[in-house]
Amino acid sequence: MTSQTSTSANNTQAAEQGSHMWVMTLEKPGRGMTTQYGTWTPPAGATRHDVFAALRGHIVAEHPEMASANTIFFSLEPNRL
Repeated sequence: MTSQTSTSANNTQAAEQGSHMWVMTLEKPGRGMTTQYGTWTPPAGATRHDVFAALRGHIVAEHPEMASANTIFFSLEPNRL
C-alpha cells in the first residue's frame, strides 16, 4: 500500500497554507508503506517532536494498520522559498 495525501487543499495560495511543509513515510516491512505530506502551522511553543508525534498520530488515525510501523522518513521545513 502506498498513498499520498495532503492536509491542505491543492492549488491554495501561500497565505492559506501552513507555516511549515512536512513529509512522512511509514513502513511495515513486507506488508505496506504510506507517504503523506502537507502544510501545517504548529501551535505556539510546539517542538519538532510535538509536530512529529501529532503528524504521526494523524496518519495512524487514517491508516490504523500503520500504528506499529517504522518511520522511514520525516521532514519538517519552513514553507517558504
